Amino acid sequence: MPNHDSPDPIPRRKLSDAVFDRLHAMIRSGELLPEDPLPSERALMDRYGVGRPAVREALQALHTMGLITVSHGERSRVKRLTPQSAVHQLDGIAQTLLSVAPENLDHLKDARKMFETGLVRVATARCTAADIDALRQMITDQSAARDNPTAFIAADIAFHARIIAIAGNPVVSAVADAMLKWIFQHHSALLRWSGHEDVTLTEHGQIVDAMAAGNGGDAARLMGVHLDRSAHMTEVPANPNDVQ
Repeated sequence: MPNHDSPDPIPRRKLSDAVFDRLHAMIRSGELLPEDPLPSERALMDRYGVGRPAVREALQALHTMGLITVSHGERSRVKRLTPQSAVHQLDGIAQTLLSVAPENLDHLKDARKMFETGLVRVATARCTAADIDALRQMITDQSAARDNPTAFIAADIAFHARIIAIAGNPVVSAVADAMLKWIFQHHSALLRWSGHEDVTLTEHGQIVDAMAAGNGGDAARLMGVHLDRSAHMTEVPANPNDVQ
């Protein structure tokens, strides 16, 4: 039988949390639209009967979530949200997760493979002749950067990002792009490209050939082989002297 006399206090909420909820609701409902200025701090203080610290703390929380911009001396404004901006909010915590629990890098690479093999199949069905020409040019540009590791890696990322974009799903693209960035950022200093440039370029060319032929199954298979082979380039070597 429940004890109705046992203490069950209702927790007091911070005033800033209440202000945050009100402003968040205004954004979600469309009362405040992208690029709209928020009421001034003084107006919010008067409207909600709270002090300046509560207002500023609420605004900072909205800014941290990526919902508003905060500029010194100017009114805060509602940000225009996109799938990319939403996923971007995860960048910091994702990098921290990989640093404190590096075993998650393997899980992230597995997830990337799942996404990219599926996306290249969709991209094959949707790509245009202009897309194929652009991808071939990117391979040419990457080949020209073979003696510049930083440029070569940047060209590699751009090639994969272009295929992801061709697939045309902005939500999936935002997630896939983010995973690609997290992997390369986390171990950029340990990527071992030396001696693998020609293989990488050949595999990129084979993927594009399959896309140009309209064979999504082959493109997905080749992408899987490519990602499996290149996975060791983002592994921490057992012997630091192995880094090339």
